[in-house]
Amino acid sequence: MALRAIIFDFDGVLANSEPLHYQAFRDVLADEDVALSEADYYARYLGYDDMGAFQAIGGDWDRAWSAWRIADMVARKAQRMESLEREVSVLFPGAAEVVRRAAGAVPIAIASGALGAEIHRVLEREGLASCFAAIVAAGDTPASKPSPDPYLHALARLSSYVGASLRPSECVAIEDSLWGLESARGAGLRTVAVAHTYPAQQLVADVVITSIADLDLARLQQLTDPLL
Repeated sequence: MALRAIIFDFDGVLANSEPLHYQAFRDVLADEDVALSEADYYARYLGYDDMGAFQAIGGDWDRAWSAWRIADMVARKAQRMESLEREVSVLFPGAAEVVRRAAGAVPIAIASGALGAEIHRVLEREGLASCFAAIVAAGDTPASKPSPDPYLHALARLSSYVGASLRPSECVAIEDSLWGLESARGAGLRTVAVAHTYPAQQLVADVVITSIADLDLARLQQLTDPLL
């Protein structure tokens, strides 16, 4: 079998949490007299991890926030996210079933710019934590997406898990954003784009699907099989 592993992005692929991230950013930034629009969030800042987003927003708004101030904003945003997620499922329809089906076929991982605590909180609540062989989150790599670092680190973790070196071409990344797809391509993975966050025509990938529920493992096998 050519397909050796699947690496999922988290926000926008498995978790319908981007609207909550926007709301949390907006609420924290309002305390800093910065009015973040939804259009700007999706067009300019969604691809960053939290620290990178606050740094970029500060630069665009000509705010000289210190590293300490940004760290405090990241912490406040995390608290706001936890409050918004409380006692609700943020998974896209069909996401849990896809994760379980994928984990039954090959080792799976997450490569995300979300905070590790946020990812683990959702996965534990949904009973999916044990499905993943590795989780790479914000701060786990020197650079975040669109750098290939998160996917390269996830590949290294998966290789350690299976006890053999995995070639990127044997693995598939499931992404929803331009930044994430660039990161996965840079690491050498085959790509599937899920049009949850951006229109399908804006996404450049080996395969584009409308919903995570449409993910077909046989199609992923075809992407990585050199004989097909």
